[in-house]
This record gives sequence, C-alpha cells and structure tokens, in this order.
Amino acid sequence: MRFLVSLFFVSVFSFSHVIVSGQNKIRAEKDIDELMARMTLEEKVGQMSQVTLDVLGGMSSSGRFDLDKDKLLDAIVNYKLGSVLNTSDNRAMSTTDWHRIVTTLQSEAAKTRLAIPLIYGFDAIHGATYVSGATFFPQPLGQAATWNRSLVHEAALITAYESRAASVSWNFSPVLDLGMNPLWPRIWETYGEDPYLVAELGKQVVSGYQNNNGAGEQVAACLKHYLAYSDPKTGKDRTNVWLPENYLREYHLPSFKAAVEQGALSVMVNSGLINGLPTHINKYLLTDVLKKELGFSGVVVTDWQDIENVFKRDKVASSYKEAIMLSINAGVDMAMIPYDYVTFCNDLSSLVREKKVPMSRIDDAVRRILVLKWKLGLFQKTVTEPAAYPRFGSGDFCRKAYDCVAESITLLKNQKGCLPLKPGVKILVTGPNANSMRTLNGGWSYSWQGEKTELFAGSYRTILTAMQNKFGKDNVAYFPGVNYVMEGKYFEDTVQSLAEFSRYAAGVDYILLCLGENSYTEKPGDLNDLSLSPNQQALAMMAARTGKPVILILNEGRPRVISNIEPLMSAVVMTYLPGNYGADALCDILAGEVNPSGKLPITYPRYVNSLACYIHKSSDQQSNPQGAYDYSADYNPQYDFGFGLSYSTFEYSGLSTDKKQYRSGDTMIVSVKVKNSGILAGKEVVQLYISDLVASLSPDVKRLRGFEKVMLQAGEEKLVSFRVAINDLSFIGQDNRPVLEPGEFRIDIGGRSLNINVN
Repeated sequence: MRFLVSLFFVSVFSFSHVIVSGQNKIRAEKDIDELMARMTLEEKVGQMSQVTLDVLGGMSSSGRFDLDKDKLLDAIVNYKLGSVLNTSDNRAMSTTDWHRIVTTLQSEAAKTRLAIPLIYGFDAIHGATYVSGATFFPQPLGQAATWNRSLVHEAALITAYESRAASVSWNFSPVLDLGMNPLWPRIWETYGEDPYLVAELGKQVVSGYQNNNGAGEQVAACLKHYLAYSDPKTGKDRTNVWLPENYLREYHLPSFKAAVEQGALSVMVNSGLINGLPTHINKYLLTDVLKKELGFSGVVVTDWQDIENVFKRDKVASSYKEAIMLSINAGVDMAMIPYDYVTFCNDLSSLVREKKVPMSRIDDAVRRILVLKWKLGLFQKTVTEPAAYPRFGSGDFCRKAYDCVAESITLLKNQKGCLPLKPGVKILVTGPNANSMRTLNGGWSYSWQGEKTELFAGSYRTILTAMQNKFGKDNVAYFPGVNYVMEGKYFEDTVQSLAEFSRYAAGVDYILLCLGENSYTEKPGDLNDLSLSPNQQALAMMAARTGKPVILILNEGRPRVISNIEPLMSAVVMTYLPGNYGADALCDILAGEVNPSGKLPITYPRYVNSLACYIHKSSDQQSNPQGAYDYSADYNPQYDFGFGLSYSTFEYSGLSTDKKQYRSGDTMIVSVKVKNSGILAGKEVVQLYISDLVASLSPDVKRLRGFEKVMLQAGEEKLVSFRVAINDLSFIGQDNRPVLEPGEFRIDIGGRSLNINVN
C-alpha cells in the first residue's frame, strides 16, 4: 500500500507542474473577481476551511510523516479545503520534509477545477517553531525586554525567511495582547504590558514578517488574539474578561490598530469571552470595530476549534450549526476547524441555502482569503525550494539571535557589586533550570508545549554547560537540587536530597541558583498560585544558609513571586525564555564580557494578591489605613516596569520641551541629555513618561509615551529627543471616544521632570 501511495504522489507531482502554470493568470487583485465569479458555493466554503495536518496523514513506523491518498482526495478535491496548519505528531520536521509535504498538498490543490493554491500556516513566535535547525530567538517577552526596535525587526525577518525555507507562508504571530495579568499562562508570548511598547514592537514584527524582499521571503502576519484575551478575570486561559468598552479601547485596542495600519494581513480571534460574549460571535468587535472602524481588509481566522467551543463550552448556541452561523455572520472569514471539516462545510453550505448566512458574507470572506494568497505570491509559486535559502540556520542568523538575547537579559539586583564574576572563581550551579534546554526555550519550541526540545537542541548549551565552557569545568560544580517530574497531566518539581547541598557548596565561592518554570503554554500552563514553588524556595533557603553569595537566575515565562527569598540573594538576573543562545549570553554577562541592558517589559509583583500593573490609578497607591508597614501600599511591586540595572551608571540632565503651552494638533519635542558616568561602555533605554495631572476620569499615574535605546561609551553624553503628538495624550472617555482635556501634564525621564500645559 505504501508503494502505491508513493506512486500516486509521483504522478500528482508531475501533473502539478502543468496545472500550476495555469495559475499565472492571477497577476493582479482585480483578477480575483473573475475567479470568484466562476466559483461554486462549495468551492467558496472550502476556501473558508482550515484543517490540521494530522487529518491528512500520519507518521510511519520509521518516523516519517506520509500523506494519505484517500484523505487528500476527500479533503482537498472533494471538499476543496483552502488551508492547512500545524505540524504532525506535535514535533518539528526538516525543511526537506516540509518541502515534500507542502509540495504534495499544493499538487493536490492544483488538480481541483480552479487550481486555487492552499495556504499553509503555523505558530512561529520566536523562530520557525516546527522546523528543525531553525534559528530560535528569545520568546516575545524577552524580545520586548531589549526595548530595541531593530533587534525585534531582525528577528521577524529571519523567522519569515526560515519559515519560507519550509514552504510555509502564514505565521500565527505576533501576539499583541497586553501582558497585564501575570497569572495568565501566555504572558511570555506577549511584548509586555504597555500599549505603546507593544504597539511599537508589534509594528516592527509585522514589517519584518511581511518584508519587501519579495514573496519568497515574506509570511503573512497574524495579529493575536483580538481582543483583550490576555486580561481574564480568573487569570486562566480562555476564560471571561470583564472590561468596559472604554478600557478595551484605551489599553487593548491600540496595539492592534497600529499593526493594522502597518498592513497586517490577518487577525486571529480571542478564544475567550468578553463580558460574557464569546469573541468569535461578537459582530461589533469583529466587523464594526475591526473591519469598518479600523479599516482592516485582511483575513479573520478563528483559533483552534473555537466555533465548536461557542456551542459546547460557552452554551450560547443550541447546536454547532448555529455556532457556525453566528461566527460567520459576526465576521469570521476562515475557520480553524481543525478536524471535522465535513460537518463545517456541509453546515455552512446549508446555512447559505437557507439564507441564514448571506452570500455577500461568504463572498467577502473568500475574497479576503484569495487576496491574502495573491499578496503572498502563491498564485505564481506555491512552494519554495530549501536550497534557495542558503542562510537558513547560518552563523550570521545565530549571531543575531545571540545579540537579541544579550540585550534582553535583565539585571534586577547586584548587591555590593557581586557581578560581574572574576576569573578563576569556584561556582556551584544548581536548580531545576540549570541543565535544561527545554526551560530555556519554553513552549512553541519544536513542539507545542516544548517537551520535545531536548530531541532537537542537543547542540546548544544549557546554563550548566555554558558555565563550564566559560569558567572551566574544574571551577564549576553541579547539583540539581530540584527536578521537574511528570505527575498526571501537569509538571511539578520535587526535592532531590537537599541535605546533600551543603557538601556540594562547601568548596565554592558563589552559588548560581537557576530557578523558574518548566515549559508550558495555554491551558496546561494555568496555575492557582503565582509564588515560586515551595521546593524551589526551599532550595533557595538552603543556598542562602551556606553563607556564600547566591546569584538567582530566573528562567521563567511569567514573574513568579520571590519576595520570600529575594532579600537573601546577592544578585538577581531575569533571563525570561531566552532560547537556544540564552545560556551563552547569560554567561557572557556574568563574566562581564557583555554589559546588561535589558529592562522589564512587565511589572514584577511582590505579592500574589497585589498584581497591579504600572498603569494604574492613584487610588491603587493607597496605604493601609492602619499604617503599620510601608509595604502595605496597594501598588508596591518587587521591580517596576522598565527597571533594569547595568554595570555602568547613567546620568540625566537638561530635560526640556520646545515650549510650555500646547494645543490640540500640536507636536511636542521633548529633549534630555544622557551621560554614561561609569567606566564601561553600555546601552541605556531612555524612557519618556507623561502624566495627566487632573482629568474627568481618574487618570493613570503615568504612561509610557516614548523610548529609545542608546549606546554610550564611558564618559560619553548624548542628546535624545522625542516627538509626541499632543492628541496622543487624550484618554478614552465614558462615551468611548478620545478626550483631550485642557490642563497640566507632567513629563518624566530618568528621574527628571517638568510640567507643560495643554489649552
């Protein structure tokens, strides 16, 4: 049977060259109208359907994925499906395997009556996730910690290039949700908690993915997850968000608006609910706001199986068919089914014939999908050749990934100049994250949950092996202390012989304590306590009792509360989820060969019941009326948003504006001098915050309105200037419209402040 299937693939591949050439007639967007005029209802519904790869085949005993002739015939020829996503067996594959699979899929699509090409998509959020040998960057939260637009743009360019090397042209990224709730298990997929920071970096990602180097090096960006997915009341994935519309517009909409204006080609819908309504059936948000108000002309795609969730999980439809009707009428263009395409296609066709879904809605969706395929050049060339991408996994790409990591790692504490470490010191490396590539990469790394990382990342260094390489094996001892083990469905850590710890620590000068989390994403990452696990805290206490300086390395996707152990640490370094080059960059920072310059893109909370972000109201800064302790204030984080230390020191002076009085429509120029007053060259993130001092709605204490990362040699001074549109100082009022009220505003940069007036 396998022999017959392979013969079928050879014949399909040969036949495809004849038919694919006929697709060249779609050379302009206007040609799509002619194509649509020839399409049947079933062909249109098929274009709106997306299935996962496992539906079309399976893994052989040799570990090779093979497509199934009969399944292909049914899905692509009979049901005319327009899109495929994901990998098979939840694991990465080589570029040659991807080329073989996508070529066969496209060849089958070429056999259909109109020979419309498929579009293939996967989640490549910090590199080409499911392509073995691809270049992995820090996860998005780590990229945001660089506060460096150009590094984020380069990461997106390389991810697009390496995805196209695998013939994949649609990337379900970037995540533009705000990381405002640190409990949420996908916070590490975001670019931080601030609307301006996320919008600025989101534009760089969209520009990088959809670059101008030609169709062969671009992928369609997909903005996730529209809207407010990241701010659930429970902190759990895919749950309900309670927010008034003015808050949705003030905080959660700006990053999507900026990316739409940047030309993003697709948007994925929030898997949860907003104020009790599943977002997939929220016509106001999907059609009225996104498509009409923001002018989004691309494709709106569901998340995994979410139309079915409207019926089965959310109980707002009496049947799957009704859920389909509600979702398509609300503005969904393509359904990530991902398994039961037969029911979806048959039900949607019936709904059109029953006039419950208008043909105009179908035509709008299909036209958007065909335009997306045309813009990606798929009508001209359905697959790409791996050999045409000689820079895939190249040393140059690896260096760029390393540079991104090196600028992301954030020094949070450095008591008495503990760091950098001097040559020849003896170090004990310990903790569950000390010798793991899995924890360095996190989820969406070679597999969905990242559990297969060790199968693919053996050529890279863990923190332990990087430390041994940097400081010498004779100088670096290792004791795991705590390991992650599988218990039922979730990963927990368990203590390993903590009594032996003192013996290992006896002959060292420093203890490198590598704590944090194992890999996860989505629902498997839900938790009930943001505290660092008790076993890891116990290991930290044991390390502190030795009397040796303890350097805490945090390798985690969200800020686990460490207030019980932080005072005992001599230094604290946040690595986020840095990827394959994280350990190398970390060791270069510890050795003083790289001056740390990362800044927190989130607020690091001190207590599990005090999770306010830096964007908060003055009422959130109240102290306990009993006044027993200063730390009873509502907003009192462990580390502030935007915080990060350097081995250098930086001084600010000369803060000024071009004038003191402004009107609506004006542009304000803010300038400040920054000097490196240390003895080492270093990079500083200059952060501009502006506060509305009095407003008709209680104003935020402060808001980020600009940032620039500058390199300064020892003793060097630079003038940094920002241009701020005065209208951007408006807020969204109770009528859900922008309001710019006259009054006084305070400008803060680097501990310097001045006031201006808006008339």
